[in-house]
Amino acid sequence: MPVGIPREALADPDDRRKPPPNPALPFETSIAMSTLAPGYDPTQFETRLYEQWESSGAFQPRGEGEPYCILLPPPNVTGTLHMGHAFQHTLQDALIRYHRMLGCDTLWQMGTDHAGIATEMVVSRNLANEGAGETRDSLGRDGFIAKVWDWKQKSGDTIERQMRRLGTSGDWTRSVFTMDPMAADAVREAFVKLHEQGLIYRGQRLVNWDPVLKTAISDLEVVNEEEDGSLWSIRYPLADGATYEYVEHDADGNEFLREMRDYLVVATTRPETMLGDTAAMVHPDDERYAALAGREVVLPLTGRRIPVITDDYVDRAFGTGVVKVTPAHDFNDYAVGQRHGLPLLNIFTLDAKVIDGAAADDVGVPQAYRGLDRFDARKAVLADLAAQGLLVETKPHKLQVPRGDRTGQVIEPYLTDQWFVKMDTLGARGLELAETGAVKFVPSNWINTYRHWMENIQDWCISRQLWWGHRIPAWYDAQGNVYVGHDENEVRTKHGLGSDVALTQDNDVLETWFSSAMWPFSTMGWPNDALMQQRGFERYVPSSVLVTGFDIIFFWVARMIMMTDHFTGEVPFKDVYITGLVRDAQGQKMSKSKGNILDPLDLIDGITLDALVAKRTSGLMQPKMAEKIEKATRKEFPNGIPAFGADALRFTICALATHGRDIKFDLGRAEGYKNFCNKLWNATRFVLMNTEGFSASGVPQPKTDAERWILAQLARVSAEAEQHFADYRFDLLAQALYEFAWNDVCDWFVELAKPALNGDDAAATDSTRHTLLYVLERLLALLHPLIPFVTEELWQAVVPKLGVTESTVMLRPYPRAADLASGDAQAEAAVEWLKAVISSVRRIRSELNVAPAKQVALLLADGTADDRERATRFASQLRFLCKLESIATLDDANDAPASAAGVVGTLKLLVPLEGLVDLGAERTRLDKELKRVDGEIAKCQGKLASDTFVANAPPAVVEQERKRLVDWTVQREGLAAQRAKLG
Repeated sequence: MPVGIPREALADPDDRRKPPPNPALPFETSIAMSTLAPGYDPTQFETRLYEQWESSGAFQPRGEGEPYCILLPPPNVTGTLHMGHAFQHTLQDALIRYHRMLGCDTLWQMGTDHAGIATEMVVSRNLANEGAGETRDSLGRDGFIAKVWDWKQKSGDTIERQMRRLGTSGDWTRSVFTMDPMAADAVREAFVKLHEQGLIYRGQRLVNWDPVLKTAISDLEVVNEEEDGSLWSIRYPLADGATYEYVEHDADGNEFLREMRDYLVVATTRPETMLGDTAAMVHPDDERYAALAGREVVLPLTGRRIPVITDDYVDRAFGTGVVKVTPAHDFNDYAVGQRHGLPLLNIFTLDAKVIDGAAADDVGVPQAYRGLDRFDARKAVLADLAAQGLLVETKPHKLQVPRGDRTGQVIEPYLTDQWFVKMDTLGARGLELAETGAVKFVPSNWINTYRHWMENIQDWCISRQLWWGHRIPAWYDAQGNVYVGHDENEVRTKHGLGSDVALTQDNDVLETWFSSAMWPFSTMGWPNDALMQQRGFERYVPSSVLVTGFDIIFFWVARMIMMTDHFTGEVPFKDVYITGLVRDAQGQKMSKSKGNILDPLDLIDGITLDALVAKRTSGLMQPKMAEKIEKATRKEFPNGIPAFGADALRFTICALATHGRDIKFDLGRAEGYKNFCNKLWNATRFVLMNTEGFSASGVPQPKTDAERWILAQLARVSAEAEQHFADYRFDLLAQALYEFAWNDVCDWFVELAKPALNGDDAAATDSTRHTLLYVLERLLALLHPLIPFVTEELWQAVVPKLGVTESTVMLRPYPRAADLASGDAQAEAAVEWLKAVISSVRRIRSELNVAPAKQVALLLADGTADDRERATRFASQLRFLCKLESIATLDDANDAPASAAGVVGTLKLLVPLEGLVDLGAERTRLDKELKRVDGEIAKCQGKLASDTFVANAPPAVVEQERKRLVDWTVQREGLAAQRAKLG
């Protein structure tokens, strides 16, 4: 019988010859495929397999088994797949595929978010590029929204198409868009109920205001960046000519300044906002200003009198220890203003210009600054302060500048009328659900972040000054009275308003986080009873796990917990698995401005250098930045990015998914895991070639120790996989499966099977063939949740020989230790011995540069009775796998001729050197080996000499280290004796 592919070829990463294209076949036909293309090429089957999966309905719930549900965090309809999506979607897909194979009734709820701000910006930009002169304002609300819907239908589903390339096995037939009628009904119902319960109100509060978009935005849409700025010190004169004695001390408490002053010096980074100051503030314990509490200062440039107040918020060591209070233009000042009952004076318009007209008259803004842009007003204010001798000092200062993540403009804290959700009782309940374990965070330390946010929760601003989104279901009459209802007819009926009363619906829309907070139950048909039954509300709520990033724990996770509990009495999910950020290989956050973004599809399909440069520099307004990014890209990817395929990308993601850490994505890992897929491909071809015309069914009844050993390893790794999935340790899962596939199956079992496949024992040959097929099929099933495409393609080629009835590996039972044969300790020990002997002899051959085909003699000395029994039992395997011409046993190692030596336990392995190498080279080899063994002995001794290790490590680990020390010591003695013989 041929043994097929040589061992060396199994790991060959360059065997990538492309087969002719395969036609798209239904599973019922492709399952009969018994041959494979000569090389691994994912482009030949990934798209075909996905189309087969989706059209077969395999992604849909089956209504049997324990329900297992995951909610996809809905990506923006404007978006494209980025590495964060690829990372989280891969982990979700692995969980879904795993539980589907366990027999669970799996539902992965798909959907997309309407992304109000982002979508308005995209459509507005498209209108500008069309050059027809149409704008958002010229079209009007209805016309613009029609354009948005048109754009969404044509190109808004891009990300869903891209997700399919990654292998996403979600139920696309149930996909929900947050503006779909079902979701919209849930949003309106939630708003109306919360308003009726007194939990939604309209009020004037400070919000993050984008002066370009002219809308409030959430904290998540604000990027705080450290920038170079200035700290200005301004003289505020005391009112009524008052004076006080100012005393300053150094760090040691020594007085160095004492003088009478009739002013305070205020330090600020935003002098233009002083036009809206309503107080000056000092720390209550600051002795320098103790006499001024309750006094007044005259606000420069305006003449307004404002009080001097005291508050613990002031940092005495910052600046002069005196700060201005502008409650309408600073979030911290707003809180101070609320504590002290200060007036709120808004000095800016919606587009961040100084107010004009009657509004300016009311506040007392000087005529010189009215209508100026805020930064022009800053220049004018500073010039006038300097001219009046009130600008004391200007110092460079680093400060955090809030900018809108879409416009890049400095965000203005702005006082405006908005809709809010009261969060005190909802927040307390949301915290309780996490503290009691109803919702569990993984890793568990993220509950601390959740707790911090929930304990400091503020009322939630839910309105946005946009047109695209869920329009707020509130109507106003001519007197400004507000009425809330599902629609205008309900409002009129509920409040007895006749047709003579004109009503106007609120122009604002709800922010996307509000509709996303309803995601766990709006996707399940709530509040419509018929839809809830149809979509399985009782079965799939709560869902099993939410996979999401730490940056939206508060913005989304917390709000889903609060809203789902409030409206349904259920938690939205049982577990929250929090992932880190995906960074580049140097640990830098991926961003367009840095030019280090990796597109998952470019890794799957490959991209040329020129195309990659064009993609990374497109849309950059600054030529210097584009030039810098192009230069860096050409240096990092001189040959572009090769096509790794979806499986290599997915396995890389799983291998890097360590708890509590951000992920440094390295293309070298992807290349390595592509080689891993190639290894699986070649191993499968080996099995198919050596089982030609053979078939079997059921669990093998092993005839050889090698079979019993590999079946025991299969049970072990299956148990590990089950535990790692339960713990969300995808990194440990990938490592365990990789080592089992590469080392145990492809390297060792394939090698150990060759003697039986080429032997004269027909029963052993057929048993080995059966075990090869069985273990390979179970290995492909183990790996399928992580690398679905290549495992499906290989599985389809293997299963015709096993009588498997399932049409796809994703519906095969996942290997579980409880269902597999129990381990055979004696066979495992024997095979581990055999592996050690083979490895030792091969190492000797390699270090002596013995030609692969040349046969050598092997002498055995010392050892135990088990060593001698095993040497006899495995004699044929040793001859075959080590290219031995003879095996002989010596009564005394001293009787051996000059030999190259290896040691396994107390057994000495001696390969006579005569005719192989010169003795000098062997002395060098033994010296090198002795040095290596000495290093291992030192490691063991170092651990055992550590009181901390001995006291804290598990007893089994300490005992294992002691055994290792004994084994290494015995090896050293054998090697030293052999070295001594060579002089």
